[in-house]
Amino acid sequence: MLSTIERRHEIVMMTEQLGSVSVKALAEKFEISTVTIRHDLNELNKLGLIVRSRGGAVASNRLTKELSIKEKHKKNHKIKKLIGRAVADLIQDGDSVIIDSGTTTEEVAQSLSGKKGITILTNGLNIANELAANDECELIISGGFLRRKSMSFYGTQAEEKLKYYNFNKVVLGVDGIDLHRGISTHYEPEANFNRAMCGAAEQVIVATDSSKFGRRSLHTIINFEDIDVLVTDSGIPQEVVNELDALNVMLIIVDK
Repeated sequence: MLSTIERRHEIVMMTEQLGSVSVKALAEKFEISTVTIRHDLNELNKLGLIVRSRGGAVASNRLTKELSIKEKHKKNHKIKKLIGRAVADLIQDGDSVIIDSGTTTEEVAQSLSGKKGITILTNGLNIANELAANDECELIISGGFLRRKSMSFYGTQAEEKLKYYNFNKVVLGVDGIDLHRGISTHYEPEANFNRAMCGAAEQVIVATDSSKFGRRSLHTIINFEDIDVLVTDSGIPQEVVNELDALNVMLIIVDK
């Protein structure tokens, strides 16, 4: 008997292969009720993994984008690598660091080779995969529920776990940065967990390419005054530079 996660994965794969699936056929295949299948399809539709249709579902043309975080590296990839190296330079031997999920933060993880005796906690499955082969890194995975769209873990149990840790630094990836709304992301549980991550660290480092400035997502993580260091590229708007200066936030521009 497949678990719910395994069954939903099979449903997504079938939908992609066949182009469309019906509630009746899926119920027969998995030997469960049509009510359960409808619930599965509704949840997968919310994630953007399939598109709900009358009596079943059709394939989503967003599936590859939603599932493959590696695809996001193609956008501003060169800048992200520079940012990753610059952030890694801020991490010292023996540091304990939280690294957020994301493609820019993955570049940070890739740049940590050579650091000695560091401890990393991450909520990113991609980050954990990157650091798994680093023998000098003590790796802690936050645990929780996996959101496939961002390859990140979240949940109240993971948030509670952070209360028992004290980290030197947190490296935060973002979906949007706005002067008035601060650092934001799309998914509320991830925003809650990001906020808890910042609360468990002495220093907040935000790593982002300049395409994120002037963009707002629904859920604010922290405000500008809560940032200690921001690492970005020369596309950062001057008004943001002025605000960061007024707040005494350290700004590192990687391509000047």
